[in-house]
Amino acid sequence: MTNKKTLTMDKIVSLCKRRGFVFPGSEIYGGMANSWDYGPYGTELKNNIAKTWWKTFVQKRDDMIGLDSAIITNPKVWVASGHVAGFNDPLVDCKKCKIRHRGDKLLEGKIGVEETTKIKLEEIGAKMNELKIPCPDCGAVDWTDARKFNLLFETQIGVLADAKNIAYLRGETAQGIFINFKNILNTMRPKIPFGIAQVGKAFRNEITPGNFIFRTREFEQMEIEYFIEPPKKEKDWRGPFENWQNEIKRFFKEDLGLSDENMRWRRHDDNERSFYSKDTYDVEYNFPSLGWGELHGFAYRTDYDLSQHIKHSGADLTYVDEKGNKYVPHCIEPSFGLTRTLLAVLAEVYMEETIKDTNGKEEVRTVMKFKPELAPIKIAVFPLVKNKPELVAKARETYESLKPFYMCEFDDNGNIGKRYRRQDEIGTPYCITVDYDTLEKGDVTVRDRDTMKQDRVKIEELKSYFADKGLTIC
Repeated sequence: MTNKKTLTMDKIVSLCKRRGFVFPGSEIYGGMANSWDYGPYGTELKNNIAKTWWKTFVQKRDDMIGLDSAIITNPKVWVASGHVAGFNDPLVDCKKCKIRHRGDKLLEGKIGVEETTKIKLEEIGAKMNELKIPCPDCGAVDWTDARKFNLLFETQIGVLADAKNIAYLRGETAQGIFINFKNILNTMRPKIPFGIAQVGKAFRNEITPGNFIFRTREFEQMEIEYFIEPPKKEKDWRGPFENWQNEIKRFFKEDLGLSDENMRWRRHDDNERSFYSKDTYDVEYNFPSLGWGELHGFAYRTDYDLSQHIKHSGADLTYVDEKGNKYVPHCIEPSFGLTRTLLAVLAEVYMEETIKDTNGKEEVRTVMKFKPELAPIKIAVFPLVKNKPELVAKARETYESLKPFYMCEFDDNGNIGKRYRRQDEIGTPYCITVDYDTLEKGDVTVRDRDTMKQDRVKIEELKSYFADKGLTIC
């Protein structure tokens, strides 16, 4: 079994390209820096993670509502939210090769996140020179002072490219929730406390994207804004805040299968925490080759966002309770990165196991041990050989009978051993083989991905067999 300390990002990237999880973007044109396309299995995996998240935090709860807001909004939204003025990263230039980098990220690699947050923007360049942090591109240690670099993507609306027509691709999905708060109140009539959830793409003009799909300019978020009554005491917000913490921990561990040893909650100190936040955490995962990186942000944002939009729009975004009390609700924000979560799941389930083949010779099996709910393909169906029409026909018939209930795949390429190895790398929990005994007895071989144990099961009993195994109908 793979030692997680020896698992590298290169192995994950190679498997993702080889097996159709993630492809380099615009590859036939030479690619585009840190642009990635999700292949058939990556798309299924990403959708399954999002569906699991939605089921856990929306479908199963009575206090949650869904939303899907626009990517391009009135630019005043981003002025009100503070993104136009304050959504900045510290940019430094290498004086030798002229390549630009995020100074804070290079410092974090040298002295850690906590120490980096104590350094002021104007001191970053000098600190990098003092610590002799080399340029990742040329190796020189000669940095400029840091400058602010705004992360919002600008675009133009209409036929004229002028200042009046500037708009922005959303830098986060959260603002779409806040600007629809009044619409939700008027149409759904929810009672405080309640939350609004959204899954969607966001865009950030990162200076130095990298580390595969960990930091990209185009990514997907799963965000919740949970509204509560303005607290009179700390315990009034601390209670729901801690309840959400427990729910988030359970989701990562039980629903996604991420291990405790690879997860940590890092609390922001006064230097790092936003001025309007009362408490903020980064939930971090220990990624291969990268180390600890943010997977999820969690904050108590008070009434800052709604108050800002009230101030800038003039709209009434207050809530009136059953007693007639009128107030601006406060907000707890669990913000999940969908594409980063996908990368964490890939890292968690990647295994290399030494097994013996039919001749007793040792070989290494690469297997992705996804939780069945997340696996892109639940069941693969094979004929034992592809040159026997009666076996192929029976395998097709079996495949068609299961396809309405599970995400299935039919595979007759290569020998049976190669098909097993391919499905192991895809992470398929069960493989069905139709052989000569099937034609006589009506049963098939079902092979378990994790144990490689094989059972003989009657075709008409397959659905109940998989139900007993806990495989959920799609």
